[in-house]
Amino acid sequence: MLTVSGLSSGYQGAKVLHQVSFDVAAGEIVCLLGRNGAGKSTCLKTIMGLIRPTGGRVECGGVEVSSLPANEVPRHGIGYIPQGRRLFAELTVAENLEIGLMVNRNDHAFREQVLEMFPRLRERLNQRADTLSGGEQQMLATGRALCINPSVLLLDEPTEGLQPSMIEQIRQAVTALRDRGVAILLVEQRVDAVLSIADRVVFLENGRSHDPVSAAALRDDPDLLHRFVGV
Repeated sequence: MLTVSGLSSGYQGAKVLHQVSFDVAAGEIVCLLGRNGAGKSTCLKTIMGLIRPTGGRVECGGVEVSSLPANEVPRHGIGYIPQGRRLFAELTVAENLEIGLMVNRNDHAFREQVLEMFPRLRERLNQRADTLSGGEQQMLATGRALCINPSVLLLDEPTEGLQPSMIEQIRQAVTALRDRGVAILLVEQRVDAVLSIADRVVFLENGRSHDPVSAAALRDDPDLLHRFVGV
C-alpha cells in the first residue's frame, strides 16, 4: 500500500534521511523506532510532501506521490497526525473535522464514523479545540485525519503526554483501523505502547533504515532494542 524507496531529504542543505526504504501493507502496523534525531519525524514529513525529497520516491497504492505538492498528497489516501496534534485551536471540534472532510468533498458519512469511534467528540462538537484535554485533542487530531477516509495513516508520537487510560483508547483506535485494512505507519518513543500492537518495526539510525524486524522477534530479543534505541 505504502512503499518508500531510497528516500533522502533534509533541511537547508543538511541531509537527514539517507536512502530510507520500507513498505507498509494494507492491514499492517509498522513502527519507526530510533533515538532522538534519527530522522523519524522527518521521514513522515517527507512522505507527506512537507519536506521535498532529494532522492528516492514514495508510492501509495502504486501511485507516486513524492513529486506532488503537500496539499495533493492527502487526496491520494494518506492521512497524517503530526506530533503536537497541530489543531486549529480557535475553531470548534466540528470545524476541525470539517477541514478533514474537505478532502472528500464534505462526505459527512466519514464524520459519523469518526464520532462513533470517539463518542466524546460528539459531546464536544461546539467546543473550541484549545479547551479540550490532551487526550481529547489527540482524538480530534486522529478524527480529522480519518475524515479523509485514508488507506494509509501516519501517526507521529500519538501517545505523547497522555494518561494511561487515553493511551489505551488511542491504541484501540489504531488497532481497529488496522483491522479495517488501513496501512499504519507509527512513530512512537514508548516502546511498551508499540510492541503489543505493531506487526513489524523499522529501525532508523542516523537517518538510515535497517531491514524490518517482526515485533514478535523484538519481544523475544530485547538486545535489539538496546542496540537501536538504548532502552
